[in-house]
Amino acid sequence: MDQIKQLVAQATPAMIEMRRDLHRHPELGYQEHRTAALVEQSLAALDGVAVTRVTGTGVVGVLTGSLPGPVLLLRADLDALPIEEETGLPFASEVKGVMHACGHDGHTAILVAAAKILAEKRSNLPGTIKFIFEPNEEEVGALAMIEAGVMENPKVTAAASLHLWAQLPLGRISVEEGVTWAGMDHFTIKVRGRGGHTGSPHTAIDPILVAAHIVTGLQVLQSRELDPFLSSSLVFGRITGGRAANIIPSEVELEGTIRYLFDGRDDGPYKPRIRLRQIAQDLARTYRAEAEVDFYCSQPPMSNNPRMTALGRAAAAATTGPESLQKFLNMGGEDFSEFSARVPAVMAMIGAGSQKAGAVYPHHNSKFAIDEEALSIGLEWLLRTTLSYLNSSYLE
Repeated sequence: MDQIKQLVAQATPAMIEMRRDLHRHPELGYQEHRTAALVEQSLAALDGVAVTRVTGTGVVGVLTGSLPGPVLLLRADLDALPIEEETGLPFASEVKGVMHACGHDGHTAILVAAAKILAEKRSNLPGTIKFIFEPNEEEVGALAMIEAGVMENPKVTAAASLHLWAQLPLGRISVEEGVTWAGMDHFTIKVRGRGGHTGSPHTAIDPILVAAHIVTGLQVLQSRELDPFLSSSLVFGRITGGRAANIIPSEVELEGTIRYLFDGRDDGPYKPRIRLRQIAQDLARTYRAEAEVDFYCSQPPMSNNPRMTALGRAAAAATTGPESLQKFLNMGGEDFSEFSARVPAVMAMIGAGSQKAGAVYPHHNSKFAIDEEALSIGLEWLLRTTLSYLNSSYLE
């Protein structure tokens, strides 16, 4: 057993204990007060780690090595989801209506364990490591941290992160070059008509009917306006309007996401956001209604830098063997993309699914679980990637 595997084995019991503690006490975005305090306390106890708070519940730990070198950002996310847990685990959520249903508790425990190990090796460590514990990842908390200056003083030269993934079998790791997570825009469409009686619909302008045409009409974005070789997804997750069967309401609100594995900016070749707004508004006008389209919580696609990917793939092969590498692309959104858009970055998908652990449900499901053996795999991958980068001459 090499030294890194030994260090991981020694750190694993405390890492699992921390993950279970976080799982029992989940907190929503920007409400992660207990979680942030626990992380802050853990980092402050380490030799050579300077700890600060950013954006309220965000925590940053800076470890300066004894030798000169680059500055690597390592990120974990803190927030949970507004879901009632139904796993039956002995350490299930004790907070009604809130659970860690995406693995963020595991990410936080892994990064704290990595900080402890790397701080102990500070005397032989080149460069600087910024441990970023990000709040509100589900609603692009990364951007607020970046705007608060976490990538400066000292200036970050590269970034690495991981995501435990239950749809990837335990023991498998995916580190693919290029776009691996979709760009994403949340949107709302408010359709305004004129209310009235369902017995005399001709005196009203029915926003429910208009909304139905918008839902179906916008599918043309995928079928006719985008290159069929480019992956995209447009899905409505909420429609709200009306209070009684015999009343035509005056307004209906739709909410959904559009996702894409390509450049979705407004000045890009396909302009999905611009066309979504135009089609929705034009359809509404056709039926004498109005449509107001707003976008929020947007993020670019997550892209792995080629040279950082090479380091990450080598780390994966050393962790679980070259045969464990598996291609896996994801239409989910991951706001680590905000870091990857600014510096060379890599994110690994760490397989956490298994029948024996009941880790067979998708993320954001009330029965979501992970196989905790994945924590050790994730920690080892992160340590190997970190040390490879800091000891390399790659300073772009």
